[in-house]
Amino acid sequence: MNDEEPGFVTAADLRDAEAEAAQSPASGGTGGDGAGGQFHIPERPSRTYPRDGGVEYVGGTVFSLSPATDRGDEALADVVESVLSAGAYRWGDWFDLPMPLYLVHDDTTHDTFRVSVRDGRVRLHVLPETESAGLRAFFERLGEHGEWAVERRVEDAL
Repeated sequence: MNDEEPGFVTAADLRDAEAEAAQSPASGGTGGDGAGGQFHIPERPSRTYPRDGGVEYVGGTVFSLSPATDRGDEALADVVESVLSAGAYRWGDWFDLPMPLYLVHDDTTHDTFRVSVRDGRVRLHVLPETESAGLRAFFERLGEHGEWAVERRVEDAL
């Protein structure tokens, strides 16, 4: 296609091109989030809708973020809320649970994911449409509040 000819490009094509550019050594990229990337998503959850109502997620990927210095769950929840309040996020903690659990939408990357705080860790829970960019952006903003180690756990679908 030449520059004067209009063309059609899908969002998936744009994401693929961006990922390819991030993995290119010429771009100065660190490998993006391809198969070896820090926020690569190898397994997405599937939604199920039980007969008695609600929604459940089966399988998927969870990223566990551990601060370099130990902090209690309440302090971590304060950090998470600070990041969410300062960033380009729409979020809420609408669930009546014994731990903080936030549903987060990043208005910049257009990604939606869940964030939980438990046992001295912040966990990023991938939803079926979540992309790596939203997780990476949250992690970068969280990095302004200290150093963090990242562990990825893949949950098998039953």
